[in-house]
Amino acid sequence: MGKFIITTRKNGEFQFNLKAGNGQVILSSEGYTTKAACLNGVESVKKNSQEDARFERNVAKNGKFYFNLKAVNGQVIGNSEMYESETARENGIKSVKTNAPDAEVVDEAVS
Repeated sequence: MGKFIITTRKNGEFQFNLKAGNGQVILSSEGYTTKAACLNGVESVKKNSQEDARFERNVAKNGKFYFNLKAVNGQVIGNSEMYESETARENGIKSVKTNAPDAEVVDEAVS
């Protein structure tokens, strides 16, 4: 089962990483100024990860594959690591869809 790990960045912002059951990070958030906003981001991932249309599939300049998960308003709420192939990227998306809805939230942030 997946987990959302909430941490504090060096600049004091909050962020989350969605980790798969094997501990691998499958989705990372941008920085949030408050923990409440970060938790809202987690809830947004749980909800939006179930709609395939919310996943924006991209290719980086270096030829690697990645995806962004977007909210209804088009704002990016999480992005993936870089993948070597389209198949690996699709597996990453499938992992987010599987892990996000019931993922436990673990707060490791320093307030």
